[in-house]
Amino acid sequence: MTPRGARAGEDAEDLDVEEVLALVRNSNGDHLPDPAARSQGGEPGSARTSPQPAPRHRATPWPEARALAERAGRNAARAARRDPIRAPLDTALGLTLAAPLDALTDLPSFDTSAMDGWAVCGPAPWHVRDEGVLAGHAAPAPLTDGEAVRIATGARIPPDASAVLRSEHGRTDDKGRLHATRDVIPGQDIRPRGQECRTGDQLLAVGTLVTPAVLGLAAAAGYDAVTAVPRARVEVLVLGDELLTQGLPHNGLIRDALGPMLPPWLRALGAEVTAVRRVRDDADAVHQAITGSDADVILTTGGTAAGPLDHVHPTLRRIGAELLVDGVQVRPGHPMLLARTTRTQHLVGLPGNPLAAVSGLLTLAEPLLRILAARPAPEPYTMPLRDAVHGHPHDTRLVPVVLRGDEAVPLHYNGPAMLRGIAAADALAVVPPGGARPGQEAELLDLPWASAGIGVCFT
Repeated sequence: MTPRGARAGEDAEDLDVEEVLALVRNSNGDHLPDPAARSQGGEPGSARTSPQPAPRHRATPWPEARALAERAGRNAARAARRDPIRAPLDTALGLTLAAPLDALTDLPSFDTSAMDGWAVCGPAPWHVRDEGVLAGHAAPAPLTDGEAVRIATGARIPPDASAVLRSEHGRTDDKGRLHATRDVIPGQDIRPRGQECRTGDQLLAVGTLVTPAVLGLAAAAGYDAVTAVPRARVEVLVLGDELLTQGLPHNGLIRDALGPMLPPWLRALGAEVTAVRRVRDDADAVHQAITGSDADVILTTGGTAAGPLDHVHPTLRRIGAELLVDGVQVRPGHPMLLARTTRTQHLVGLPGNPLAAVSGLLTLAEPLLRILAARPAPEPYTMPLRDAVHGHPHDTRLVPVVLRGDEAVPLHYNGPAMLRGIAAADALAVVPPGGARPGQEAELLDLPWASAGIGVCFT
């Protein structure tokens, strides 16, 4: 089994966090798309009077499609040059630091007690003061030799105290004097000022992902807000006349599974979901929805094939978008696409079947959004498959699995329209063309809620 800490594969470009962060400054406000210009067709952002049909591209191999999505993110970041933001701590989870986190104070900022017990001065026995020392109170009076005072964890150490005697290591005699039941070492159980850091020390570097622990460290170090890379703004367009938003399916109508599923998944990938809009199967409606969006990334569901109601390709040709990925050699989800609609805006077209949409999300949206958020790439890892997995003759397959010990167990209900398997899964196994035999190592893609990283947070 290859551990999760293994190096990334050679086929994918490593994310240069410093390069991306260098682009997140001095925004000049020219990154918003110009719907009037692009609605005329031609190159993204330019005017052309008559749209020209674009030839269908050959389906892109799965690893190459992910690398192209990363490259699109880099190009968009260079073009946009977005300003860093000052994010209050309660909104910063999942962002990436755009400035170093330098300590604004010593930690701890004064000598503190590491335990409940007594602060003592000099050798035993000690006379115990009547009043104790509590955390959050003003500085206590100095101690003299032979004197002790009750102290709580986190309280300030009295001047001239030589050590802290833990509660379980002290006893009092019939005269009320305190004795130690074991040797007292000078300085024991005292956290000296600056033990963790001094003012100005760099605690975390640029490019660090803001986790719950980072928020705690920032607060302890004196921060109310951090400087971070802004979230990419994503607008979700759910296409289709057959979708219901409530109640049971009936009369040929089905429930929309992607509208509820995609926004929290996108937030787990570091995006800000600006809107979820439902768009009917109408060419003009799709055109208006796409050209009217100023999001960094437009995510569409359905309409990416070549059926009579599939309007995404014609709309992209009409506005002169550049198709970067037009079909991927992966099952489910092969009709997915990635297009550049302006210098700084991209459209990710997901298939309408739910598991196929998940495949497109992880293949194209995740690498694109990760680069825009300046997040580090997850370290790839492999595990042996417990059972054989049937493969496609030519395409990669993404199969839901659960992790059991040192094995990945493939799940049933993994058809393109099914969510039952992925709802129970810990990861998706990357199965090469031709399938995999029992015990064969397979690359795994963690799902946000099953990974140990920041993806467990959906807000």
